[in-house]
Amino acid sequence: MSDTALETSTDDLAGRLAHPRFPRSSHYDVRWTIDNQMGPHALWLLEWLAPALGLDALRPGARVLDLGCGRAMTSVFLAREYGVQVTAADLWVGPDDNARRIAEAGFADRVLPVRAEAHELPFSEGTFDAIVSIDAYQYFGTDDLYLPTLTRLLKPGGRIGVVVPGLREEIEGAEPPGHLAPHWDPGFWAFHSPAWWRRNWTRTGAVTVETADWLEDGWRDWLLWSEVCAEESTDEVMARMARDSVDLLKADAGRLLGFARVVGRRD
Repeated sequence: MSDTALETSTDDLAGRLAHPRFPRSSHYDVRWTIDNQMGPHALWLLEWLAPALGLDALRPGARVLDLGCGRAMTSVFLAREYGVQVTAADLWVGPDDNARRIAEAGFADRVLPVRAEAHELPFSEGTFDAIVSIDAYQYFGTDDLYLPTLTRLLKPGGRIGVVVPGLREEIEGAEPPGHLAPHWDPGFWAFHSPAWWRRNWTRTGAVTVETADWLEDGWRDWLLWSEVCAEESTDEVMARMARDSVDLLKADAGRLLGFARVVGRRD
C-alpha cells in the first residue's frame, strides 16, 4: 500500500470512529488503538468513566492505579489527558512491552508499568488517590470479598471507578437466553447489571457507591468497534475475537448486552 493510500485509509477509519460522546479519544491515532486493543474500545469507556470519577480524583499529580491496563492505552490516556501519575498494572502483558509503548508515547516519566495479579498487588495501604479498571474488573472483582482488599490501597476519600461489559438486567436461572445460547461463553456469567454491582459494592461496606449506571446504546459502540477491529486488526487472535463479538452483539441487538459503570468512594 502506498503512503497516500495508507493516509486515506487512516483518515477514513478516523472518520468512521469519530464519536461525539468521546471527543478526547478522537485525537488518538486509530491505527495505534486498533493495534493495541484487547476488547471493547478502552479509551471510549475510560472517557465515559472519567466524569463520574471526578476531577478531584484525576487532578494533576494524583496517583492512579490502572488495574488490568492491558497494553497501557488507558494509562497513556490518563497521563496525557489529566496529568496524573499512573501505575499501569497487568498480568497478561509484560512490563517491558508496556514500557516500550509508554516511552514511544512520551510518558515514561508519568506511567510506571508493573506485572501484578489482582489478588496479590504489591502496594501499601493508602497509596493511591484513585483506582481505575476498564474491561478487566469482571475477571476478578465479582468475588464478594475482593473489593475491601482492593480499596485499602486508596487514601481516605479516594475513588475507585470501573467500566465492565455487563447486562441491562440479571439473567434468571442457569441457562443463557435462547438468542445468545449459540454464542455464549461461560466467562459471560461474570457480566452483571448496574443494580447487581451497586448491591455487591454497597454490602461490602468498603465504599459509598456514587454511580452505578448503564451506557445507553453502548452495544452499538461495541459493535462498531468490533466490526472495525475484525476488518483491520493484524493480530489474528484479536481479529477472531472481534468477529465473535460482532456475531454476539448482532444476535443480542441491544436486548441485554452493553456496559456498566460503577464508582465508589472510600470513606
